[in-house]
Amino acid sequence: MSIEKRIAAFDTLGNFLSQFTQKSIQKKDNIPFNDIFFDLFKTQIEKAKNFNGWFTEDNILYAFENWSLLLNSNTLNRWISTYTLNNNKSSTIAVIMAGNIPLVGFHDFLTVLVSGNNLVVKQSSNDKHFLPLIAKYLEYVEPDFKGKIQFTEERLNNFDAVIATGSNNTARYFDYYFKKYPNVIRQNRNAIAVISGDESDAELQDLGEDIFRYFGLGCRSVSKVFVPKNYNFDRLFKNIFHYQDLIHYKKYENNYTYNKAVYLMSKFKILENGFFLLKEDLSYASPIASLFYEYYNDLELLKQRFEIEKEQIQCIVSNQGIKGEIAFGETQKPKLWDYADGVDTMHFLQEL
Repeated sequence: MSIEKRIAAFDTLGNFLSQFTQKSIQKKDNIPFNDIFFDLFKTQIEKAKNFNGWFTEDNILYAFENWSLLLNSNTLNRWISTYTLNNNKSSTIAVIMAGNIPLVGFHDFLTVLVSGNNLVVKQSSNDKHFLPLIAKYLEYVEPDFKGKIQFTEERLNNFDAVIATGSNNTARYFDYYFKKYPNVIRQNRNAIAVISGDESDAELQDLGEDIFRYFGLGCRSVSKVFVPKNYNFDRLFKNIFHYQDLIHYKKYENNYTYNKAVYLMSKFKILENGFFLLKEDLSYASPIASLFYEYYNDLELLKQRFEIEKEQIQCIVSNQGIKGEIAFGETQKPKLWDYADGVDTMHFLQEL
């Protein structure tokens, strides 16, 4: 199958997903195979919501909408333009996916198929409702995809390379189990933000999106902020207060109540506003409903620290000229070339 056919198929998928947005779910005309798949996707959204309490309809549709914006021929061709993809060579790539947010493994799914390889997917039980249906849609759009996509719940066999995502503990297992194969092994990373104190209200509101989207469960969710000495958190609290309804989600409320109790019993100093906890802490990874913070005096020294500890950091939100920084509100909108853990998986596949 030519690269042109693969790009065209994912462009069509992008058009299909564009029917599912945060604003509405609306069936459009002239979408291929809509009569077969539109209602099936609506059903899967309901199933995913009922199966996983963290997968709200708003978060599912947010993921669908963002992917629909990326899956167009112009963006896809721009992405692959720096690679030389071999249409005559095809390997079988095993992909072990996380399940923390909706469609979290889709970028690996896309990369393996666009690169012309075969795919064996082992999904997380927490996010199992969408990719098999997406794969079936692609097979209808481009029949040459038939036989190239396999899903399994069994032990992985008969593959040439592996891409695996998990916790720090599972990453150690992956490193051992897959050491004989070319591999990309990902583990825990967190997004952070660096605040100067001069941010606009709009930027702080956007930071709220970086913190609270997907309840903070994504590896690109901001879990820690660095603030200057004597920073007044009142402005931050004021500008994120419109996320207060999160406390009405039972799973979020349970985490908030539990973490607050632990902090208070441990006599930690915390700041809180009824739905969110701030705690001074050196760690990068904060619990749900919590945000860690740390003071800094010298931005240049902070930049040096980030470089030393870069394997713990997924992305940095800032407007301070930090290497690789992204704008406030953009953490959950990565581009196709924004690879997880900074590992270029397309290049990895190209070199097999």
